[in-house]
Amino acid sequence: MCRACVSTLITNGLASGLGRAAPGRRQFMAYAAVAGAAAASVTLAGPVSADNGAEVVFRNGTIIPMAGPRRTVDALAIGGGRILAAGSEAEVAALRTPATRIIDLAGRAVLPGFIDPHHHTVAAALFAEMLMDVGYTKYPTRAGMIAALKAQVAKTPPGQWVLASSFDNLLQGGDLSMAELDAISTDHPIFIWYVNMHDAAANSMAFRLAKIPEDVGILPGGGHFGRGADGKFNGLIYEEPAMLKFVGLALPAPTPALIAKALEDYAKKVVALGNTTLHEPGTIKPEWVKPLAELSNRIALRLSASLMADAIAASREFATLGIGARATMLPDSRFSLYGIKIIGDGSNQTMTGAQTRPYLNTDSKGATNFSPAEILALCQQAKAVGWPILIHCNGDAAIDVALDAIEVAYGAHPPQGINRIEHATMVRQDQLERMKRLGVEPTFLMNHVFLYGAAYRDQLFGPERTAFMDPAGACVKAGIPFTLHTDAPCSPAGPLRLVQAAVTRRCAIDGSLVGPEQAVTPDQALRAVTIDAARQIGLGERIGTLEAGKDADLVILESDPASVDPEKIMDIRVIETWVAGQKAFG
Repeated sequence: MCRACVSTLITNGLASGLGRAAPGRRQFMAYAAVAGAAAASVTLAGPVSADNGAEVVFRNGTIIPMAGPRRTVDALAIGGGRILAAGSEAEVAALRTPATRIIDLAGRAVLPGFIDPHHHTVAAALFAEMLMDVGYTKYPTRAGMIAALKAQVAKTPPGQWVLASSFDNLLQGGDLSMAELDAISTDHPIFIWYVNMHDAAANSMAFRLAKIPEDVGILPGGGHFGRGADGKFNGLIYEEPAMLKFVGLALPAPTPALIAKALEDYAKKVVALGNTTLHEPGTIKPEWVKPLAELSNRIALRLSASLMADAIAASREFATLGIGARATMLPDSRFSLYGIKIIGDGSNQTMTGAQTRPYLNTDSKGATNFSPAEILALCQQAKAVGWPILIHCNGDAAIDVALDAIEVAYGAHPPQGINRIEHATMVRQDQLERMKRLGVEPTFLMNHVFLYGAAYRDQLFGPERTAFMDPAGACVKAGIPFTLHTDAPCSPAGPLRLVQAAVTRRCAIDGSLVGPEQAVTPDQALRAVTIDAARQIGLGERIGTLEAGKDADLVILESDPASVDPEKIMDIRVIETWVAGQKAFG
């Protein structure tokens, strides 16, 4: 995900505090002191006082706590924004009062609210508000996408930028080229983000305006520009240091009002999918923390975030807020902090993920964005402040480097919290075994299987290597907890699609099964978007299960995902979504 590009887009707008100035050091330290005192006084789990009885009781359905000895219980009571009891009708009946509202589920299913542990909320919201979507779900053919861009050019004054996002090189006919974009317009600078957010393409006018010198080499952090057989630029732009050359010119800074509207509108969309918490892995900047905490009270769900590795020094000011394994909501907010994010490599889709073996029919292995020494240094710096680490690794070579650094810097099962490998797409069996020894956990972008399974097999890795992509089944066998995420806007939001893909391992593009031996059960997949996702963002004692003392975040589904045709799980209708005991959707 191009964190720095998004930062360039919105820093001025969001740091203004949605109408206020960003806090200075003295102001923030005062805020942090209050937050630290609040965090120290909070008990995140345990019995909740039921002196006033239950406000709401859910009964006559399939209530799945995702914890405890029983898969289902008969009734659920909530009050004061917390869960009071989950158990038998008799246990819950003791909490009923004349004022208690009884909800007859009529056979529907109740689960803990879904948690997406890797979701670029701010970027997804602003892209939806500000950029043209040319992605596969909107334009499944390249011809349709090109026609849409030409129509946009026709209504854009000459000289103004034409900006688009979500282009999918694997599903929309291969890479874009400068020549192809010049055929659309040479009177408008054109810049198009790939859906993987690690790459982009631009026309010749955009390259001229960005003043990219012909002799430019690899930029610090791995940014570079594609070239054709003649050695000249072909329009492709790789990794955020290179994309930043364009972004500052192309994207206007949004107003605080637009940012607030974008986030509120986006939250409504994702809460309607059953999400109650989204974790932003590294896209935010330190100066956004307080504004986002304040804004979190205006949107329909909880926000969690990790900071980027270039913010480790500034992150010291947050160390008293409740981070890592003991993350807690900042005072008077629905916002929490977890760890530090490192982008270890690029995208498999554009062969920039770092592999130990070449991509299919090539001699290319991709490359890491940092040297092993640099990643180790960043891990050591993060640990010194008290943060766990999240390292983006699509290729197995990147995972080797990441695990080496984690083992030296943190050792096994560190108290800071769960160290995570983001995506871990091409992880090997020996690496999973090493993760288990270290207490490292993967989070899988299971939409890779759903959307790209066939392309990985036929274009990138071949059948054998592809069969082990996103190996949730191997994690279950090894006893390694894992989670599922969307990486939105890099793939469509929606937890039930992830669950279905993990259960069926079916690629929607050609209908083939991709590594069916890596399939898991519906309940195992549901753990990955509830209880285990909560642990991976440091909120396992607060959300993720329906247990007394936890916050009343829950989702009501038309059917239990374990009781329907596995191929229809993503079609299950979300009836209601509740956050902190209040209905947020339905």
